Amino acid sequence: MNPILSFAALAGFCLCAALARADAPPGAETRPQTLSAHGDARVDPYAWLRDDSRSRPEVLAHLQAENRYADTLLAGQQPLRDTLLAEMRARGAGGEASLPYTENGWEYRERYPEGAQQPVYERRPAAGGEWRMVLDAAERAKGKRYYRLGGWQLSPDGRYLAVAEDVRGDGAQRLALRDLASGQWLPVAEGGTGTDMVWSADGRALWYVAADPDTDTYRPSRVYRHALDGKKDALVFEEKDEGYTVSLSASASRRYALIAVAGSDSSEAWLLDAQDPAAPAKRFAARRPGREYYLDHYRGAFYLRANPDPAGFGLYRSAASGGEWRTLIAPTANREVESFLLLKRHLIVKERGDGLSRVRAIAWRGGASRTLALPDPSYRVWFDRNPDPDSGRLRYRYSSLTTPTSTWEWNLSNGETRALWQPKLAGYRAADYRSERLWIRARDGERVPVSLVYRRDKLAKGGNPLLLYGYGAYGMSMDAAFSAPRVSLLDRGFVFAIAHVRGGGELGRRWHEAGRLANKQNSFNDFVDAARELARRGYARPDQLYAMGGSAGGLLIGAALNQAPGLFRGAVAQVPFVDALSSMQDPSLPLTVGEYGEWGNPADADAYRRLRGYSPVDNVGAGPYPHLLVTAGLNDRQVPYWEPAKWVARLRERQWPGQLLALITEMEAGHRGQSGRVSRLAANAREYAFLLTLSGWREP
Repeated sequence: MNPILSFAALAGFCLCAALARADAPPGAETRPQTLSAHGDARVDPYAWLRDDSRSRPEVLAHLQAENRYADTLLAGQQPLRDTLLAEMRARGAGGEASLPYTENGWEYRERYPEGAQQPVYERRPAAGGEWRMVLDAAERAKGKRYYRLGGWQLSPDGRYLAVAEDVRGDGAQRLALRDLASGQWLPVAEGGTGTDMVWSADGRALWYVAADPDTDTYRPSRVYRHALDGKKDALVFEEKDEGYTVSLSASASRRYALIAVAGSDSSEAWLLDAQDPAAPAKRFAARRPGREYYLDHYRGAFYLRANPDPAGFGLYRSAASGGEWRTLIAPTANREVESFLLLKRHLIVKERGDGLSRVRAIAWRGGASRTLALPDPSYRVWFDRNPDPDSGRLRYRYSSLTTPTSTWEWNLSNGETRALWQPKLAGYRAADYRSERLWIRARDGERVPVSLVYRRDKLAKGGNPLLLYGYGAYGMSMDAAFSAPRVSLLDRGFVFAIAHVRGGGELGRRWHEAGRLANKQNSFNDFVDAARELARRGYARPDQLYAMGGSAGGLLIGAALNQAPGLFRGAVAQVPFVDALSSMQDPSLPLTVGEYGEWGNPADADAYRRLRGYSPVDNVGAGPYPHLLVTAGLNDRQVPYWEPAKWVARLRERQWPGQLLALITEMEAGHRGQSGRVSRLAANAREYAFLLTLSGWREP
């Protein structure tokens, strides 16, 4: 996969790249490599673009040539980009602090100083007083080309701060501790760790998740215990099966650190005693194929979100490790448990049915149930931090396509709700916009939900450009949530829609099953059929359809462009997973083995055939493709940069005069793009300027 070049070939390539005109498509050199499996031979002319070291001069030269070409190609859009960025920054100018929460005698908050790229985290005594700095992310980011705070945890006594920091963009975290009494920073682990951390009850030990140091897969597979006494970190748990990953959380009771070991269709949990950090991990219940369970502990009992029933996930209770599971909430064909929260007087459960989440509070005493009223036709709702289980109130976050993400409080005694914090967005009035939730019929008769939003005074039946977004993988739900940058698109007449295609989790476990493995084609059909139906219903001009998706959603976009030529005028593919067959054939890549349950293992002839049939790189057709903006991250370990680079190289072979085809590789970033807040807004502005220009928009 990584041919070694002669010095002469390398020098010749670099010279050509250096002399290439920035306004001419770069055109990667073809070096055909034949790949054979199951009696099938396919040719990869751009395999040489893969460089695991991310340092080969010829590869970097090609990516930089693509970046220069993109700069030239999109230069005329710069004034519009500047206008959009200024709007986005003014809409939420910064300087506003998040709603504080109280834990262990302290109040905590997050704040973005005016115009800052990174936040600061502050605290003060719960009784009141001056806010004091806990963590200045901007200070930690100084001198680094990339910085993203992955997570942070304070010791129970509030003295020590543990932080996980990504300083390369590849997702591998560097772990550090800060003694808040002295201000001194103490490095713990320099790389390969995850973001999950849990303190022991006495605050003298910290458990954290790490990857196997002997492989390059970045698979979170180990749990270490770091002691403040300076002893060497101790390995306390290791998962050797490459199909499983490890995560870590604290139980609601704070009695345990919970190790979750999860594969594609099975899981198990292990317990670490927070009161006895030196005690070995204890398994709760052994994994078995087809059964997943996710554990919590409170008031002397264990609670499990699990799927022993074929209908999907329910909620269960067990008195002890290895004990019988008693059903609290059984799943049904139309409803299953999505998550839960354990409070002193109430069980809070988030259930998913008919494509939407709903929140119920069930009294432990008497079993009375109350459902949280939510106002919009489609939305996203989730639990906020609720560190005090005795409060009798639930903090939750709420967002919809027209409602900015805000924090609310639900009084569990009388059912009343009140807004605790709502962002201040300059110039935005929710009443000017309308959101809808539709059901469309896919070609096989399945009903597929679609959420959409538009500005009321801009909708002209059959006359609007429409941007359709999709994901459809891993059972993840793409619920309808607010985006402040998106307002700039809506204000210029775009309709924005989300197709909740099969493969996601919007309609529960069955929806995921209906869009993975042998059923993956359903995801692509749903997306294409949703686009056509939205145009038929007058939400878009048929020649003004645009598509957007990232990561596995980029696979969705790539397959849709191959299978429905001419449907979309333009598309934005963000770090797209488009070389699916080659990646799934390579178990050395970080996510391959663990994702056989999602895409299939190409060692199996049927799985190979299916992947071969839809992998975007392998199915680029002869017809003209739409205008495309494609992004990649050089340090991306989830979707390596060479996937979008190879895809664009194949598309360049068919690039037609006037087609905008741009590949932008962030040379200091990874899967999540730029790390700074303003940089992320700039990326939004670039994508929206691209789409608006294609739609014919001109600033007044």
